[in-house]
Amino acid sequence: MSRDPGNAGEFPYTRGIHPTMYQGRLWTMRQYAGFGDAKASNERYRYLLAQGQTGISVAFDLPTQMGYDSDHGMARGEVGKVGVAIDHLGDMHQLLADLPLDQVSTSMTINSTAGTLLALYVAVARARGTDPKQLRGTIQNDLLKEYIARGTYIYPPRASMRIVTDIFAWCRTEVPRWNTISISGYHIREAGSTAAQEVAFTLADGIAYVDAAIAAGLGVDEVGPQLSFFFNAHNDFVEEVAKFRAARRMWAAIMRDRFGAKDKRSMMLRFHTQTAGSTLTAQQPDNNVVRVTIQAMAAVLGGTQSLHTNSRDEALALPSEASARLALRTQQVVAYESGIAKHVDPFGGSIVMEAETDRIEAEATSLIAEIDAMGGMVSAIERGFPQREIQNSAYAHQLAVERKAEIVVGVNEFVMEEQSQGGLLRIAEGLEAEQVARLRAWRAGRDEAAARGSVEAIGEAAAGTANLMPFMLRAVEAKATLGEIADVLRGVFGKYRESVVV
Repeated sequence: MSRDPGNAGEFPYTRGIHPTMYQGRLWTMRQYAGFGDAKASNERYRYLLAQGQTGISVAFDLPTQMGYDSDHGMARGEVGKVGVAIDHLGDMHQLLADLPLDQVSTSMTINSTAGTLLALYVAVARARGTDPKQLRGTIQNDLLKEYIARGTYIYPPRASMRIVTDIFAWCRTEVPRWNTISISGYHIREAGSTAAQEVAFTLADGIAYVDAAIAAGLGVDEVGPQLSFFFNAHNDFVEEVAKFRAARRMWAAIMRDRFGAKDKRSMMLRFHTQTAGSTLTAQQPDNNVVRVTIQAMAAVLGGTQSLHTNSRDEALALPSEASARLALRTQQVVAYESGIAKHVDPFGGSIVMEAETDRIEAEATSLIAEIDAMGGMVSAIERGFPQREIQNSAYAHQLAVERKAEIVVGVNEFVMEEQSQGGLLRIAEGLEAEQVARLRAWRAGRDEAAARGSVEAIGEAAAGTANLMPFMLRAVEAKATLGEIADVLRGVFGKYRESVVV
């Protein structure tokens, strides 16, 4: 027998964190974008805002994510390819040109170098005379899922947790409206997890972050309201709606019963959703519009606070302007024409929905208990437990597709001869050389002693116990580069080498 889901806006928030949900305010429409250099990405952000987007979401290229300047050997061939290249404060000024930082909410999908990118963002605001206390946005800053599922880590897990909690503490006073972490199940699901595993491993990561914050001297109700989450919206419509409801209910109980939170904001699981990139197909790409619509409706019916809808051509290339516009229009049709935003948790009380919510909660709770028995998520990662569980689920899914036990339209059934695709976005061949030239000119035009001294100060702080964020802010304002900051931290913390998981 399913238990009473209660009312929206009341513990345990199964039906939503606000009593009126979208009747009062729609979710933030935040299309994830970034490519090439800062100028090209800025143009895309301003275009999407003009089309009705209500928040900015920044994608960074791999060198930026991995802490390499664009002229580093490891960056060759990757500059600007899967996101925007940001090397220094000048790039960040260009990226945010003409965007009202005190009015727009900005999400930055960045992890290992999250502290540096946040410092750059705050430095731009300060240069413009904008009080950092007015800034609103999110940095992903979720290092644990990098070891589990994604791989853009730099430092070992325990050093990464030091940086994460330094960001928590610094933002509490300096950028209090900023969400200091977006605990991500998205990449866990993209790697092949089940819905229940996505919930379990994401919330177990959240538990580890709260534990680390408390160990660093922060109170649960100091850090709790700053936490946000990031989930995937997959194709199994009912399961996905139930997944969001179960996650919300579980987190409320975890924060109240496990950590003793008193502030209701600490118990509210606020989350961003992105539709599932792993479900998009290069075959018959127009079918992706249908998939994304189903996934977007699942996210909305599940009570998301913000949403990114993937573009039809993302299995082939970065989204074109037309595809990005269509993805945004998909959200707008769901918001303004479907009617589902008029109702709070429309499926609440459904026998099927409540049973599915209970099932996911039970499976996820069992997995968290296994992780607790190992000593928590950091220890579980070091033992390879979540990695192994995800790999087994991904393998089982692939076998099901190959045996046609699961149908993927256009891939293993209803197949057609493919037509060549026109209008795809391509990154200009000369972009990398131009970015490198700008970077070298930036270094040539700075006070080298001041830049070098600011970077050395970061190393000294990292070797001790001081909060790293003030040192990072001073360094970027002294024109130090992202790669220089990452390199000095590599020297202190070392680099993480992944163990083979069998």
